[in-house]
Amino acid sequence: MIEKSSYPILGLLALVSLISYPFLPVLSLALLVFAIFTIYFFRDPERKIGAGIVSPADGKIIYLDKNRMDIFMSPFDCHVNRAPIGGVVKSVRFFKGKKPPAFIRRGDVCRNEIVIETELGTFKVTQVAGIFARRIVCYVKEGEKVEKGQKIGIIKFGSRVVLEVPDGFKFIRKVGEKIKAGESVAVYENSKDSGSG
Repeated sequence: MIEKSSYPILGLLALVSLISYPFLPVLSLALLVFAIFTIYFFRDPERKIGAGIVSPADGKIIYLDKNRMDIFMSPFDCHVNRAPIGGVVKSVRFFKGKKPPAFIRRGDVCRNEIVIETELGTFKVTQVAGIFARRIVCYVKEGEKVEKGQKIGIIKFGSRVVLEVPDGFKFIRKVGEKIKAGESVAVYENSKDSGSG
């Protein structure tokens, strides 16, 4: 399965590659290779949703503290983001800003913040654009009900996703660990010892 926002890109690459082939076969081949990478990048695999509060993104954990986890998504990770928990979208706010390398943590970056209100408290997923990310796409809007593991957006090319959780929860992962959106359990409520997946 391929994420739908890739269709215009793939269509354009296919058209230009076809037109350029008789005159510039090397360019045509390069465009074809890029189209294959684009298909790989925009892959949207089915996921078996984990039993606890799950990761919102595929990638490697690069930062953890009591209430926050940062996940770096390389160009080789799946970039479809998912809701870590079911609830109601309290707000969606987009901030224009700079686009440093996605693994650098700073406050003035281009980002989209999705706040999810739940019976267990307020959770925030922040989509952060990196130096190679040209666009943040958000699928949800304020007031919308979301299910755990539901697709909530995609960041095109290298980027970072931040999960912030309310007090009373504990991350069960560690820095350097690779996790998957919707599938890997990332957090448990302190009063409940959930296993990892």
